[in-house]
Amino acid sequence: MARQKKFPIKPFVFLACLGPALWLVYGALNGLLGANPIETILRDLGDWALRFLLLGLAISPARRVFGWAWGMRYRRMIGLFAFFYAFLHLSIYVGVDHFFDWSTIWKDIVKRPYITIGMGALLTLIPLAVTSPKIMVRKLGGARWKKLHKLVYPVAIAAVVHFFLLVKADVREPLIYAVILGILLAERAYRALPQAMLRGSGSSSSG
Repeated sequence: MARQKKFPIKPFVFLACLGPALWLVYGALNGLLGANPIETILRDLGDWALRFLLLGLAISPARRVFGWAWGMRYRRMIGLFAFFYAFLHLSIYVGVDHFFDWSTIWKDIVKRPYITIGMGALLTLIPLAVTSPKIMVRKLGGARWKKLHKLVYPVAIAAVVHFFLLVKADVREPLIYAVILGILLAERAYRALPQAMLRGSGSSSSG
């Protein structure tokens, strides 16, 4: 019997991830983004960067807890889309909102902690995005690659803090993201705890 061909799902996942950006382009061209479209675009791009970041972090726990191994094949793509939306978020801030006025941008970075934290998070995402392809895993070695990509945890924390400091008044939405991130990090900490305890007991018995 001929092997049955699998239906290609990856292109549809790609289009779904690209959908929010396409909607913003459509909304901007058709005047659907409200009285301040630049602010709407900035906010939505930042929101989607954080959502994709958390979604990428949720894939491994979903496989371990629920057995949803199918999500692993899309994890790299989702992580790259998190960087894509974060980069667009920064690009709109620098090029459209401030028209490359570097002195004003620098003052913002110094005076506003949420911008400082957001900039730091994006700069940390750059090496993760660059080393995302499989060829970079082979070049760096698996252990070094995994160690580098653990930077995604402080990046996610910084992104949530950035959002929390940005909204100031109504913090319900960033608190929801903070709870989700807390659960994802707690699952990883709980999983790592027995291994750390085993290593500790092994070294004490050998001594």
